[in-house]
Amino acid sequence: MPTPVIEKTMVLGLALETQYLPGPAGISTPCLVFLHEGLGSVRMWRDWPAQVCRQLGCAGLLYSRQGYGWSDPVVDVRGPSVQLAKQRQGRLLPDYMHREALEILPALLAARGIERPVLLGHSDGGTIALLHAAHFAVQACIVMAPHVMVEPISLQAIQQARHAFEHGPLRKRLMAQHADVDGAFWQWHDVWLSPAFRSFDIRAQLGQIKAPLLAIQGLNDPYGSMAQIDDIARELPHTQQLKLPDCGHAPHRDQPAAVAHALQAFMAKWRA
Repeated sequence: MPTPVIEKTMVLGLALETQYLPGPAGISTPCLVFLHEGLGSVRMWRDWPAQVCRQLGCAGLLYSRQGYGWSDPVVDVRGPSVQLAKQRQGRLLPDYMHREALEILPALLAARGIERPVLLGHSDGGTIALLHAAHFAVQACIVMAPHVMVEPISLQAIQQARHAFEHGPLRKRLMAQHADVDGAFWQWHDVWLSPAFRSFDIRAQLGQIKAPLLAIQGLNDPYGSMAQIDDIARELPHTQQLKLPDCGHAPHRDQPAAVAHALQAFMAKWRA
């Protein structure tokens, strides 16, 4: 597989950091679109997407949302939220994942010429994948540790993350992943701990998803309980679940072999 190149793609007036992973030469393959977590970016995935695409024989596309990685920054990330054309200024609003799924992601896919992708989302990215799949045609949807509603355990973990960012090693660890590490952290922290976000709940929209769906959750995830993927399966009986022991919030890092096996089996089933 050719060496991936990190570049910028213009989407609705935003310059978004993107990385394209070409599939096997001369073969028409699905494109896996990787949607990162709340503190993630293109670089945060490391080499895992390339491994997955190679194992599955697929192309891949990664991108960093506005304010993350080396995408366009957010001005005054803790100030009043203002929408200037399609560029946001100020803090995230409670519907930020809806906007990403229904406006930004469709425009990015159109800009890259990608139709009916396979979405692979982690955490916030999993939620964005579910919202997009509920409104747009996708070949399949894979979510790891998604959030379909807000749980107290999630808010407690974010409060602990704030302490680690201010007083521990988290800020230093994130500096290599984001051009504006403070902006990346505080926009995520502030929206999740805002009173308006407590009522965030997408379960009623899940029934619109027709595509094959794989939902993965770690039994030791500090950011969410099994209720997250159990509620997905309750709304969508065709959901395939994978519940992983000895696994926290990042199944692809904590249990890479089990996740790789599940992805291969899932993709082989629906592609057949």
